[in-house]
Amino acid sequence: MNEIYYILLWLLIFEFVFSKVLSYLNTTKWSDKLPKELSDIYDEKKYKKSMKYEKTKFKFSTFSSIITFVVIFSIVAFGWFGYLYNCITTYTDNIILQNLYFFWILAFLQSIFWLPFSYYSTFVIEEKFGFNKMTKKLFFFDYIKSLLLSFIIGWIILSLIVWIFTIAGSLFWLYSWILVTIFSIFMMMFYSSVIVPIFNKQTPLWKWKLRDDIESFAKKVWFKLDNIYVIDGSKRSSKANAYFAWFGPKKRIVLYDTLINDLTNNELVAVLAHEIGHYKKKHTIQMLSFSIVQTWVIFFLLGLSLNYEIFSLALWWNDISFALWLIAFSILFSPLSLILWIFSSILSRKNEYEADNYAVTHYKWDKLKSALIKLSRNNLSNLKPHSAYEFVYYSHPTVLKRLKAIDKTKKG
Repeated sequence: MNEIYYILLWLLIFEFVFSKVLSYLNTTKWSDKLPKELSDIYDEKKYKKSMKYEKTKFKFSTFSSIITFVVIFSIVAFGWFGYLYNCITTYTDNIILQNLYFFWILAFLQSIFWLPFSYYSTFVIEEKFGFNKMTKKLFFFDYIKSLLLSFIIGWIILSLIVWIFTIAGSLFWLYSWILVTIFSIFMMMFYSSVIVPIFNKQTPLWKWKLRDDIESFAKKVWFKLDNIYVIDGSKRSSKANAYFAWFGPKKRIVLYDTLINDLTNNELVAVLAHEIGHYKKKHTIQMLSFSIVQTWVIFFLLGLSLNYEIFSLALWWNDISFALWLIAFSILFSPLSLILWIFSSILSRKNEYEADNYAVTHYKWDKLKSALIKLSRNNLSNLKPHSAYEFVYYSHPTVLKRLKAIDKTKKG
């Protein structure tokens, strides 16, 4: 036990208390009576349902977070990370395999730990409020596929990072940062065409009138569109979404089938005008650049603490261990990670306003408003969170604020 050990424990406590205080503050904004400013979005019955949904999620989140905190705090406090690593070293002397086995076991135990929480959230909470469309068979198939995918990708990335750690010396952090950056860019470019098909079917848009409307708008704003796909999101949830993916000159728009069912053609084009706005304003490049810089900061700090035995000792292991060092560092890094997350959220909210502004300027402003209202109403969104909670956790402005910004843009 050294000073790092106690710092780790206090940081775990701080992070838990900080999140619970923000969650409590958010509950103070709840009301059983429909606020006047939400009367155009919710009726009395729908609003009460949205509040009930928020309260149910809050209770479940509080319970699951307490259990998670107790487990993680106990593991760190009683040295179970060090015990697990010690057990692994009795089976192999290969450093790469030691670290891979350690993270594989942790990933497997974590997935088992979260399985009942995920099951309850899906088949009790989401089912109760009419969102869940997933069968139990599909749920467990998704679970197995996600587990296998994380093991395969994790094995490749971790093997390379640990190998770099063993040969690169003081330049470990730089080469690892380059590796992770390349992987991040690859995933951004090919996620929609490589990862998504493992879980969902993507088929070309079959509604020709809607396709014509989308292509007509894209042509109007000089946006070269290669593909419009529909994804079968309705087999898992009634919640709607859309996203835009691109690789070089190739651009792909993906619509959830639930979105097509919920919105009119004009409203769908307005939503896609928003997504095209992100591209035109170079938000994707901006957020990728921020992510790359953030990763650089993480690995640079990792490099500064390279081979410090004190980090392994804090987790009850009497030698330098890459895996234990990484875990200790991730906890120590959590305050800075929170600051970077907040900055990222601020940037993301700014980008959402800019994308809305682009859609309003280049398409029908009233259709974007009606689309946002329908989506928030159907998803039972909390439109009046506490300002502190929103500041820390919301990557998008609330729909209420977006509607006000749209009106201001239209008048200005």
